[in-house]
Amino acid sequence: MIDAGTRRTDWVGSVQSLLSTVVIAVFVIAFVVQAFQIPSESMERTLLIGDYLLVDKLTYGGGFANAIMPYQPIRRGDVIVFHYPVHPSEHFVKRVVGVPGDRVRLVNRQVEVNGTLLNEPYVIHRAASHDAFRDEFPRGGLVPQVEAQWWLQMRKLVEDGELIVPEKSYFVLGDNRDESLDSRYWGFVPRENIIGRPLLIYWSLRTASDDLPAASGPSDKLYHFAYAVSHLFQITRWDRTFRVIK
Repeated sequence: MIDAGTRRTDWVGSVQSLLSTVVIAVFVIAFVVQAFQIPSESMERTLLIGDYLLVDKLTYGGGFANAIMPYQPIRRGDVIVFHYPVHPSEHFVKRVVGVPGDRVRLVNRQVEVNGTLLNEPYVIHRAASHDAFRDEFPRGGLVPQVEAQWWLQMRKLVEDGELIVPEKSYFVLGDNRDESLDSRYWGFVPRENIIGRPLLIYWSLRTASDDLPAASGPSDKLYHFAYAVSHLFQITRWDRTFRVIK
């Protein structure tokens, strides 16, 4: 027989184990890694809609991380996750093309930094037409998508047709260069807004809406959810699962 004292000891041990697990999970989410989902096409083909990422929050340091380990500088070519400067509650993921002190411009869609064209094999272009603002930044004229405050700031930082990246700021672009709302339209990413860098895609789902009509109401959304659950193996992109992000 198991007496009441033994049962109570087992119960207390189980609670302690559960609390320890919760504390560790909260610590990891708060300071080490965090999960994010890709909602837009701006980083295709590097990241697709439906990719689920684990983001390393320690590599670039800041706050708690500085106390326990050296951090790496943010470099051109790094993919970063950050708080969107216009609406900080939103998270964006883009690629860094300009670090503090860089002189950046686009020449016929190609990025030139400090007088040298960047080698960007990951970039795709889908637009057939030429857009002066998008493709020849910052020489193009004002367009409706540009944040007004950024337009005023940008004009003060342009010299000889090049945009000078100020201290503690980063210029970022999407890999899907013609379909990306990025630094060209809203400005620099402040250093304090950067959360970390994506480590890997731990799961990737082809959206169920690819096979279904648009969800216009609660019943449609419920049906979409039920479809996704019942066809989980069919809509999972197995070839992207556990893919390291570069």
